[in-house]
Amino acid sequence: MSKQLLQELQAAEIGRVVENEPLSKHTTWKIGGPADIFIEPDSIKSLEKTMAIIQPYHLPWRAIGRGSNLLVDDEGIEGIVIKLGQKMEYMERDGGRIRAGGGFSFIKLATILSKDGYSGLEFAGGIPGTVGGAVFMNAGAHGSDMSQILVKAHVLYPDGRLVWLSNEELEFSYRTSRLQKEKAICAEAVIQLKPGNKEEVVQEMKKHKNYRRETQPWNYPCAGSVFRNPLPNHAGELIEKAGLKGYRNGGAQISEQHANFIVNIDHAKAADVLGIINHVKNTIYDLYGVTMNTEVEIVKRK
Repeated sequence: MSKQLLQELQAAEIGRVVENEPLSKHTTWKIGGPADIFIEPDSIKSLEKTMAIIQPYHLPWRAIGRGSNLLVDDEGIEGIVIKLGQKMEYMERDGGRIRAGGGFSFIKLATILSKDGYSGLEFAGGIPGTVGGAVFMNAGAHGSDMSQILVKAHVLYPDGRLVWLSNEELEFSYRTSRLQKEKAICAEAVIQLKPGNKEEVVQEMKKHKNYRRETQPWNYPCAGSVFRNPLPNHAGELIEKAGLKGYRNGGAQISEQHANFIVNIDHAKAADVLGIINHVKNTIYDLYGVTMNTEVEIVKRK
């Protein structure tokens, strides 16, 4: 890794810049080796500056939020990891129109706005991650998703362009947006909520949070749902039907509580989780002829 690049980034005063940062500190699975260079920009301007500095070096890079949808290789990530962290956790409001930084906690945003009686984000009760990640993945639950409330997103492209994309331009579909194809970063988002009955909105949020608490294993490090639902089937039901609940490989295990969750029960390695993922894929295909695709992103060191 270029010492010159590291020095250039550190001299640019863009935020935190370090070498060999363990990504186990930045993923909800608590798994992952080091990033060669790890950057936490402290503003959108710093994010732009970061991209301008790294581009001429032609090194691989990726952006992360709270790491709630990532399985990072035990060997770490080659190149540069840009984290939209706390310095990009801001919110501006004009009634039900909200502008939030890409690093803003999605659950926190939903909780604050529901307490003020705004409706539209109830589905986010219990969804980990950031606003930027929610746009990138079109995060959703309980019959709704980000595409239902997003007005526009401020997006940084690898070539340095910073543009606003409308809801339509983001080409949302199930757990997918155009940003995934174009490797663009959602720096901030504008959403539109409706005034609702405060008590009803808060109750709905609590219901979704309680449902997650009762049905999903948040007492162990995990990354939420591992597989996309192969509609009309549900991933968890297929895995349970196949008798794989509780299946263990090394320090990782298919949750006894929810079969579409793999939990880190004892210092699991990425290889342990990957072993389970492959076992599930093969078993479900052999038994039911159904192809299982992961919802979590698997990041291997090249």
